[in-house]
Amino acid sequence: MPQPEDRLTLDALRLDPEEAVDEIVERLGEVVSRNLRKRGALVGVSGGIDSSVTAALCVRALGPGKVMALLMPEKESSDDTLDLSRLLVDHLGVESVLEELSPILDAVGCYRRRDEAIQTVVPEYGPGWRAKLVLPSVLGGDRLPIFSVVVESPDGERSQARLTSGAYRAVVAATSFKQRTRKMLEYYHADRLDYAVVGTPNRLEYDQGFFVKCGDGSADLKPLAHLYKTQVYQLAELLGIPEEIRSRPPTTDTYSLPQTQDEFYFSVPYEVLDLCLYALNHGVPAAAVAPEVGLSVADVERIFHDIEGKRRATRPLHEPPFLLEPVPEVQTHTSASH
Repeated sequence: MPQPEDRLTLDALRLDPEEAVDEIVERLGEVVSRNLRKRGALVGVSGGIDSSVTAALCVRALGPGKVMALLMPEKESSDDTLDLSRLLVDHLGVESVLEELSPILDAVGCYRRRDEAIQTVVPEYGPGWRAKLVLPSVLGGDRLPIFSVVVESPDGERSQARLTSGAYRAVVAATSFKQRTRKMLEYYHADRLDYAVVGTPNRLEYDQGFFVKCGDGSADLKPLAHLYKTQVYQLAELLGIPEEIRSRPPTTDTYSLPQTQDEFYFSVPYEVLDLCLYALNHGVPAAAVAPEVGLSVADVERIFHDIEGKRRATRPLHEPPFLLEPVPEVQTHTSASH
């Protein structure tokens, strides 16, 4: 808990990286071998900071011979996704498998279903076009958090249209095939190797429900879920994650147009959101945060409100399946330490 001060600084998020890594590595190895009784760990890597740090922690905990990296690009992945993923694999010295998702996604109608949903608001959208979803910023005024689609024609002309609730749900439902297909393949390879599937969400993503249920939200353990994104970068430096990965802006790598996480979901950069989330979690008032993040007190309060709204809206994503009657013979653990 921070001391009462007039200003909360980024030092509040400063870790002792060596101590943090040692603690995670010890627990990770214990959970995989004792709680899950698995021979090793499988990590789906994307060339991003979270999956890279997760894989590196698994290597420290289990050794490179007991870690597999699964590379799962598709035709709309960022241009550097596969190159950065291979860079990480070579850096860590782990086994890897490449699974190209596009044929599977074509077969289930991922792209077709998404395009049909976009065409309900942009009728001319078709082959050769690209798109992404965006949210209005929470800063500078009170706005309804309504998604729009940004489209780009084959000749490079861009336009934006507000999505109806039905079109938005249909686009998200279709694109969620990508995360769910990746998870299906992760569990296939994990099952054949008797490995644990290790998830990659950081605290921002876990807290704010930035994941797909039964997709990237599924895993046997999530070693970064207690760490703010800023802290993940601190671990990345200690772990020697290649600079090309550490300097890559966080992306969704879901839509055909390049897209940052803050324009799609978080609305503000992770450095700002980290400190605001920390402040909200520790009862620090907006006035103590505003000077550090360079925002007005009103804007920080808007961020607090947005955090709480996302928590309410995405709470069902965290729920396990409900049982209508208890099954007392089955003991369910909520913590791996039990």
